[in-house]
Amino acid sequence: MQLDQVKAVITGGASGLGFAVAQHLVARGGRVALLDVNDDKGRAAAASLGAAAAYLRTDVTDEGAVSATLAEAKARLGGLNVAINCAGILGAGRVLGKEGPMPLKNFATTVMVNLVGSFNVAKAAADLMQHNETGPDGERGVIVNTASIAAFEGQIGQAAYSASKGGVVGMTLPMAREFARIGVRVMTIAPGVFHTPMVDGMPPNVYESLCAQVPYPSRLGKPEEYADTVAFILGNHYLNGGVIRIDGAIRLAPK
Repeated sequence: MQLDQVKAVITGGASGLGFAVAQHLVARGGRVALLDVNDDKGRAAAASLGAAAAYLRTDVTDEGAVSATLAEAKARLGGLNVAINCAGILGAGRVLGKEGPMPLKNFATTVMVNLVGSFNVAKAAADLMQHNETGPDGERGVIVNTASIAAFEGQIGQAAYSASKGGVVGMTLPMAREFARIGVRVMTIAPGVFHTPMVDGMPPNVYESLCAQVPYPSRLGKPEEYADTVAFILGNHYLNGGVIRIDGAIRLAPK
């Protein structure tokens, strides 16, 4: 898929990895709808991108709202052929913490946003994409989900987060196999430790320690590098049903 033909919805698009993808696509002629729950950031992000972008408030866990939002996005963009899931929460906490076992609602909320939310957007997007005209190789659309290297080596305190991201990894191949009949590819990216708004408040010594844990290059990932990976997936038709780690060769320690 040529990037100037992209008409994408991006969850978590108001900041971080999602906004970096939006910037990358718009700069190359694509059109995007930023789906987020932060109205101030969402409107500002869309305004900064110009006429090729729109902001639509979206709770990814709400089935009816997501279906309606994607239909609206399709109308605004003049079509829909790409869905990129970047919305997520950390959900950190020990299973057996100092104040007792983790409340089940904490675990469930993390899974709802990170896993169920990704599924909710993916299936609604595929439902619309299946009616697109076919491009090269019969392609009608592409779905890119975001997991994490915590899906493979989660740390203490990441049980909920790792479970949610492991679910994203696990649904990638069966979803890609099912959507093959409609010409929609499904891929997942598993980022390592990236420089996003979540790390901005870290003390310098903690930040530097985190960078030192990455073998090479010894720094945090840049959102632009995530966006480059999304663009690579969109352009390579033979990438389907897989997971790409972008992590500087880091493997997370137990804690």
